[in-house]
Amino acid sequence: MTGSQEGRAEGKGRVYQASGNQHIIEYHDHGDSDGRSAGGPDSVRLPIVGRPPVVLRDRTEILNQLRESITGERYGGVFVLYGMGGCGKTAVAYTFFRYATAEAGHVGLWVDAADPAGLRAGMLAVAADRGAGSGALLAARNGLRPAADLVWDRLNQSPEPWLLVLDNADDPVVLRDGGWLRASPRGTVIVTTRQAAARWWPGASLQHVGVLPREDAARMLCDLAPHSGTLEQAAGVADRLGRLPLALTLAGSFLAHQLIDPWSMETYGRQLEAGPGADPDGTSDNIDEAREKPVHAGLLNLRLIDRGADPLTEHDSRHLVGRTWQLTLDAFEARGLSEAPALLRLFARLAPEPLPLSVLNHPALQEVVPPDRTEIALRALVEHSLTELVNVAEPCVRTHGVLLDSVSAATPEAMMPVLDRTAARLLDAAVPAEPDAGPHTPRLGLLAPHVLALLLRTSDPVIASAALTIATRLATACHRTADYASACDIARLAAEAARRILSPDDRPVLAADSRTGRALFRLGRYAEAEELLRRVRQKQERLLGPGDPDTLDTVHGLQLVLSNLGRRDEALALLRSTVTRRRASLGPWHPLTLRSRAGLLVILTTDELIADDPDAPLAVPEDCMRHLGSDHTITLMARHNHAWAMYTLGEFATADEEAAWAADEYLQRFGPEHPFALAARQLLARTRTALGDRDTGITLMTGVVAQRERSLGPDHPFTVAGRTLLKSLRSG
Repeated sequence: MTGSQEGRAEGKGRVYQASGNQHIIEYHDHGDSDGRSAGGPDSVRLPIVGRPPVVLRDRTEILNQLRESITGERYGGVFVLYGMGGCGKTAVAYTFFRYATAEAGHVGLWVDAADPAGLRAGMLAVAADRGAGSGALLAARNGLRPAADLVWDRLNQSPEPWLLVLDNADDPVVLRDGGWLRASPRGTVIVTTRQAAARWWPGASLQHVGVLPREDAARMLCDLAPHSGTLEQAAGVADRLGRLPLALTLAGSFLAHQLIDPWSMETYGRQLEAGPGADPDGTSDNIDEAREKPVHAGLLNLRLIDRGADPLTEHDSRHLVGRTWQLTLDAFEARGLSEAPALLRLFARLAPEPLPLSVLNHPALQEVVPPDRTEIALRALVEHSLTELVNVAEPCVRTHGVLLDSVSAATPEAMMPVLDRTAARLLDAAVPAEPDAGPHTPRLGLLAPHVLALLLRTSDPVIASAALTIATRLATACHRTADYASACDIARLAAEAARRILSPDDRPVLAADSRTGRALFRLGRYAEAEELLRRVRQKQERLLGPGDPDTLDTVHGLQLVLSNLGRRDEALALLRSTVTRRRASLGPWHPLTLRSRAGLLVILTTDELIADDPDAPLAVPEDCMRHLGSDHTITLMARHNHAWAMYTLGEFATADEEAAWAADEYLQRFGPEHPFALAARQLLARTRTALGDRDTGITLMTGVVAQRERSLGPDHPFTVAGRTLLKSLRSG
């Protein structure tokens, strides 16, 4: 006799096995009197939830649709509640379960569908509840009768209407392969799952369960901890927690159960990111582990959040923000799809904001995910609700911040260098190598939070230096599209983040500070711009030398500030020295040399313009066209400045022709709201008025002032200067 000799008895049955002709071994496996095995659930009539919701916020629309399924004309059906872990899918199902059983007169049946064994045992218990006999159950358990057919036969013959909840069905294969998910005219089925792919749920109604709106998230915190702070303070904590119901529940529970040293919402919010050794007031050391800062800057203190779990119960990973998503990642690894966790770890080095999908279409990604597996990995993350596809000016992928922090905190240190290096290379490729002037580009704003996040995440000085250089280039690109506020914020925040690792005197830090000063000038904050640019210039001249390209960039920006402050002689001296040094270090025909020469056209007086000048400013447009081409932006700027010089010299017809050409070129390239276009129209208003067409000049200038008031504000120096000019044109 060969083969396995192993038996299993059901109910009061016995199994006899023979080994050769020598031994008879009797095994006893006693079930209970109704034929249900000891491994089945203790109840299918009560929801198996870790913590029932105190009150459900926001989910009105979903609950209304579910109520219609048991009270309306469209009775029954299958509803799939899907979304990322921690979004409260089970809480919605629980709330509806209570309504269906307490108010609608339905029999409630609840089965945990997280794994095949639990699902099978739970569904057979449902069959028993609906009247299946012990013999039929025994046959189903022994494989002598299809178990799913038995369950659905009993459900279809149920004398009472029912609601069946299949909770935690994150692996749809478990339901599909056993035929466990069906529809019935006698009841309604609700499935909660992280699996968002519609192909797994044919014929079902899919309902997405996402994070809460800000006000509802704040109210949820106040529901749980009503004496911990104001609604506005709760909203601040909710924002930092990404308005994720699981995190809100844990935070509210923690606040509600502090007895000896109660925390306020404000204190809790500070401690989410507090550094080691700080107490809630920031005045003394504290060894409480909840107040330890996570390893990487910018991450949430996940241990503090998870302290809101009930300390007297065994912690299910689904109920902890530090572990809940690891369940899905472990499943990926078990199935040989390690690329999905790897891609998510890369996302965790970036920000919880939309990331253009095109950023991932670069060879640098192969260090983390092979090119032929990238699509599969991304699709797996999307289908399991670990990330989502959104369209913000272009197709993007967005991942929740708490999830990213959880993944980042669990990422082994050994993986960090390659992840950071890959993230830096992807962002470097996405930011324009040589930013040019142009219309507003939404893509630049999409990249900014990811560059800043990488600076906060990394602890490698080499990566920090590279990321800061990328951030400065991105700020420059924003500046040249006239998004001066974003340029200022990106450069300033990036420099602040980099100073955690780099010296304040490092070249990339000084370059970022210089870019901040340039943006402050364009924002009309002249005093701040002058102070910052002077300080940066002094450091750069001392550390890099007066002829270094970075130093000269700062000096060029400083002379613009001084010129607009009315300190013309000082500005002219700086500009001439910049021209001389750029010619010496970069060459006479370098774009930056020609740009500085073009700047002389708007600062020189009439006598200076016609004097024998070695910089030959009036020849700049021709030099630009010869060496840069007629379409180059600096060529266009030089011709615009030349029009101003002609106006200064009283050559109004020539100035008007060149100003009109520049205004039209700016309009076509940059749009009507770009500052260059407005400056050209302002000059055109002057030349038309000088030629006797005052009405046209007033009309042009009126439009310029109105647009500057909208884009810059009524008190910006450019707006004030425009109003002054308009007044003079009107007064004649």
